[in-house]
Order: sequence, then structure tokens, then C-alpha cells
Amino acid sequence: MLVTLTIIRYPKKYIPFALLAMAIHRLPIWFNKNISFYKLLGCGKNGTFDKHPDWQQWGILAVRNTSTDIETFDSASLINNLYGSFINKWLHFFNCETWTILLEPIEGHGKWDGKEPFGILTKLPVYDGMVATLTRATIRISKLKSFWQNVAAAANEMAVAKGFITSVGIGEMPFIKQATFSVWQSREDMKAFAYQMHQHTAIIQKTRKENWYSEDMFVRFKPLKTFGTIKGNDPLAGKL
Repeated sequence: MLVTLTIIRYPKKYIPFALLAMAIHRLPIWFNKNISFYKLLGCGKNGTFDKHPDWQQWGILAVRNTSTDIETFDSASLINNLYGSFINKWLHFFNCETWTILLEPIEGHGKWDGKEPFGILTKLPVYDGMVATLTRATIRISKLKSFWQNVAAAANEMAVAKGFITSVGIGEMPFIKQATFSVWQSREDMKAFAYQMHQHTAIIQKTRKENWYSEDMFVRFKPLKTFGTIKGNDPLAGKL
């Protein structure tokens, strides 16, 4: 299984077409026989759960269950190979900047819209390299106020945490369906943030006690390869 996350940045003048793409791009991806699960995503401004959208930045997350040799991918043909010629031509036409990370799921739990898109995951005990995490949730309407009052402090802690490399806030629906994708130097660094940093630990306790989520998911991945840049930078350059 190969999981791909592509972050797309449109020039400001093309923001209306970025919004249009959220509807149009569903069709070619739906017809792509190599893709078993996908989500078209908006992005938050501050790299984590964020109710303020970045109208220039969007994302595609996809799961490919077909056998894939990632060494055959190259920057010039990557988007075409992953998502098809229509999306490739669209992004080129609107002069979009893209950053894509290829991932292998290694452990996790939870569901996304009632599905387990990454399969039944068991812990990979021998892996101790760089780790990426996806934390996503559907927030109960009655708990929205509590959720948004608490997440900012944890986001600030993450940005300065030991081993933190980069993160992006993604989501299917503003305010309600939110996710954070982050990359860490090691599993130990990520776990230290998750379970030892005060603000984040407090939020974990509140989510359970107050039942904030109607559905949630947490998955760890092994980063395999990256292509392209976002805002002129590949945050994993020289690290893989």
C-alpha cells in the first residue's frame, strides 16, 4: 500500500479555480482504478487544526493498493502518474506549486467516514526512523466551542517541540472535519510531544472526558520520498 499526500498552492489570482477544483477533481480521481480511497482537502493557515483557511493552499490524500515501485516516479510525471492527466494539466495551467510526500502506513487506529482506508494496522516495533502522523477528527457540533478554545495552545507547543520538522493543517469541512499531518525526527520525539507536553496532554484528556469527537483516527507513517516544494521549500530535503 502506498499513501500519497500532495499539497497544492495556487497563485492568489486563481483562488476561485482552486475552489472549483474541489468539485471537479472528484470525478477523475473517482474513476482512477489505482486509487482505493481519497480525500480532497482544504488547508489551515497555521500548520495544524485551524478554523482560518488558507484559500491558496489545498491538498489531495490518496491510497493506492496496487503494487507501485516508487523509484519509477520522477518530478516531471509524478502528478500525472498519481492522479491522472486531467489534474496534472489543470495544476500546470494554473501555475500551481506542489509538494508531494509518499508514505507507508505502519500503525494506527480509528476510522475515516466509517472506513479503515489504511487497512488493519499492527505496530511495526523495529522501525525507529523519521515518522509522519495523521490525526483527524469529526467534531461534534455541541463541542465545537470547547475544541476551538483549546487547540491553539497545543499547536504552539508543537511548533517548538523537540524533533518536530513540519506540519500542515488539512480538512474536508471547515470547523467540523479537521486533521493535522506532521513529520517528526523519530517516534520517540512525536510520543514525547503527544504525552508529555502539558497543553497537548490536557487536550487529550478533555477529548475523552467530554467526548468531543463523533469519529477520530490516528495513523503513523514511514515517509518514503518527497517531490516538489511548498512556498519554495521542501521541508524534508536532505532528510530522507
